[in-house]
This record gives sequence, C-alpha cells and structure tokens, in this order.
Amino acid sequence: MQTVKIPVSIDPLRAATSRLVYQGVVPGQTLKRLAELCAGNCSDVAVSLECGVDLQGIVYLKGKAVTELTLLCQRCMTLFTTEAAVEFCFSPCRTQAEIDELPDAYDPIECDEIGEIRLHRMIEDELMLAVPLVPTHDVAECHFGSKDMAVGEIEEAQQERPNPFAVLEKLKSK
Repeated sequence: MQTVKIPVSIDPLRAATSRLVYQGVVPGQTLKRLAELCAGNCSDVAVSLECGVDLQGIVYLKGKAVTELTLLCQRCMTLFTTEAAVEFCFSPCRTQAEIDELPDAYDPIECDEIGEIRLHRMIEDELMLAVPLVPTHDVAECHFGSKDMAVGEIEEAQQERPNPFAVLEKLKSK
C-alpha cells in the first residue's frame, strides 16, 4: 500500500456522508509543538482515519495515530525512543448545546470559520497528550536502573530534642 499524506483539513460533514477513509502519514517536521516537547524531531505519524455517521445521525471522525518520539530520560538524562499511539473518536460541534447532548463515546471538536477540521492540529494535540509528564526508561533499561538517588547528604539523627509539648503536661497535672 502506498503511503500518502493526510490532508491538513477536511470538511467533516462531506467526509462523513461520503464515508471517507484515510490511511497515510502526517510529516513529523510539520508538528512543531510536538517537537518542542521532545528531545529531537519526531518521526512521521502513521494515521488511519474513518469518517462516518452513526445510527443516531452523529457525524464522527474515528482513528488511530502512531509515531516514535525521542525523549530525555529524567532519571539518567540520556535520550531514548518510545512509541506514542493514540486512538480518538471526535464529533464536530458548533454550540454548547450540541456538546452537552453528545454521547460519552465521542469527544467534541470545533470546526474553524469555514466549517473544516484541521486534522494535523487534531492529531498533534492527541499525541501531545500521550507524551508522559516525566519521561523515563524502563527500570531495566535505564543507566541508573534501580539505584536510589539522593541529592545532598542525609544527616544522622542528632541527640533527642525535648518535646515542645512537655510544658502542657505539667499544666495538665495541676
């Protein structure tokens, strides 16, 4: 199968009534915000997207996106590569009432001023949510592994300090 570029934006109503299916790639160099979260450029994103209308008449965009990200391990401070895969199911909404009536199976997405959805931005947003807050290797692969790290030195317990509430004990016994 030939890999094709996913369009930057689509008209969700037209795509859903035509039951369009897209399978292709989003070039990694176009995802600037995602690249800022990574320690390097992300690879091209493999995307499969299905557009349709469900039995209730709700327009939906359902799909999956997979890419490899280069991240900086926060435990050992070395680069590592990890796979980021997301599944999504959106429905275009124009008003708050439409959002409130939307079933839980769908996430709302806003259309732009001409009624289109920017697919590249939507896919980039989903992948940004998949980036871990604190990226680390698996413990077995990490250079520090299971070694505990401590910053500074922990002092030994000094002589026992007097209890500050001992004065209250004296008052209580009177």
